[in-house]
Amino acid sequence: MVTGDDTTPNQVRVFLVDDHALFRAGVRAELAAADQVEVVGEAGSVAEAVAGIAHYKPEVVLLDVHMPDGGGAEVLRQVRPQQPDVVFLALSVSDAAEDVIAVIRGGARGYVTKTISGRELADAVVRVRAGDAVFSPRLAGFVLDAFSEGPNSAPVGDPELDLLTPREREVLRLLARGYAYKEIASELFISVKTVETHVSSVLRKTQLSNRYELSRWASDRRLV
Repeated sequence: MVTGDDTTPNQVRVFLVDDHALFRAGVRAELAAADQVEVVGEAGSVAEAVAGIAHYKPEVVLLDVHMPDGGGAEVLRQVRPQQPDVVFLALSVSDAAEDVIAVIRGGARGYVTKTISGRELADAVVRVRAGDAVFSPRLAGFVLDAFSEGPNSAPVGDPELDLLTPREREVLRLLARGYAYKEIASELFISVKTVETHVSSVLRKTQLSNRYELSRWASDRRLV
């Protein structure tokens, strides 16, 4: 966990969570040019994030969605009950509806993709700290669809779906689209063995028997 606290008055204290050190360095450099925010610490795993957020007490956490040890949803689950005043803004390469909805259900205040510019990211941090909900273009529609009432709206809660981690949902979505294990591994930058592990976990949690049943299950929940 890398730390550094040179925050000046009126700057928003930010903690950065992402498992790619090079990406964290880039975000740090981009935000360093902004007067409104200051990165006071960073972490590359769920455990480091939970400890770092507890220690540095940032105002805003920039949170990656997919990490090997549970991802953003797990950080939210562990931190929010203990530190309800911390505001979370998801920052992810994924723009999949299920990822957006999962972290918003978990308590994040917004969701932006990694195509965002440094200036836009700094502005998003300031806005969520002030109480706004911030989303990259088109992502807000996912949230409105998920939490609105109506015949075409997604359910606010799905106990079976909520058992799956964001990474398991991503593997399931690709599997349901007909991807082979090797193709899923390539798409998500993980090993084939890791894909097999995720699929086994999904089968166990959903109590299904094979990928064909999983595909139908995913389709029923509009994950495909």
